[in-house]
Amino acid sequence: MANPRRNSYSNTHQTTPETTSQQTQYLSFSYLIYFLKRPHAFPFLLSIFLLLTWVSLRIQVSSSYSSQQPHHHHHQSQETQKLKRGYSYDIEEDKDANLVRFSSGFLSSRDKRGWLLNPVNAARDAGISGGAVSCASAHVGQIRPGGMRGNHRHYTCNETFIIWGAETKFRLENPKVAKGYAEVLIGAEEVAVASSPIGSAHALLNVDPIRTTFFLGCQDSVVTYNTSTTDFNVWKDL
Repeated sequence: MANPRRNSYSNTHQTTPETTSQQTQYLSFSYLIYFLKRPHAFPFLLSIFLLLTWVSLRIQVSSSYSSQQPHHHHHQSQETQKLKRGYSYDIEEDKDANLVRFSSGFLSSRDKRGWLLNPVNAARDAGISGGAVSCASAHVGQIRPGGMRGNHRHYTCNETFIIWGAETKFRLENPKVAKGYAEVLIGAEEVAVASSPIGSAHALLNVDPIRTTFFLGCQDSVVTYNTSTTDFNVWKDL
C-alpha cells in the first residue's frame, strides 16, 4: 500500500520547466551583477555610455536638419548648394540666359586627366533648351582680357557654347526679361554650358584682367556670315 504522505512530499519538490527557467534567469542576472562589480567592467560601461551618447547626438542632429529643411529649401537651392566664390549669382538668371555652370574641379573629379564634354550632350543633360541638335559646324577659340566675341544674331541655326578659363560675361537675347536680354558672369574656375536658340542674339565678353577665356561653339547648320542670315553689332553698349 502506497504511503500518501511520501507521495505528497515528492510532488511538492518536483522540478518543472518554469522553475528551471527562473533559476537560469536568476543565475544569469547574478553573473551580470558580479561582472559589473569587477574593476575590468569599467571600460565596458564606458563604451556603452559613449555609444548611447553618439546615437543620441545623431538623432538630434538629424531631427534638427529635417525640421529646418522645408523652411530653407529655396534659400539653400540658390545659396548653400552653390560653391563658394568671390561673387554671387542667381540660378533664375542663369535660366534666363539659357546657361548652366559647373565647377571645373567637380568635372575634373570624374576623370583624373581632367574634364571632357560633348556640347550637344552636355546641354541636353543639363536641361538646356534651344541648343544645337548636332555639330554641323564648330569653332573653338580664345578671348583675351577686354575682348569680345559674338554680339550677333543667327537666323539659320541653334548654337551651343562651352565657356571656361576666365571671368566671362555671357549675354543672351531674351524677350521675357525686362531689359530684353539676360546677362550672367561666369567665374574663372567654372565651366559653363550655354545655348542660343535660332534668332537669338548672343555675346561673350572677357572681363578678367589677366586670364584668357576659351570657348567652343557648336552650330547645327553651316553658317555663312553675311547680312541676310546674321545681324551684327546687336548691342551698342558692348
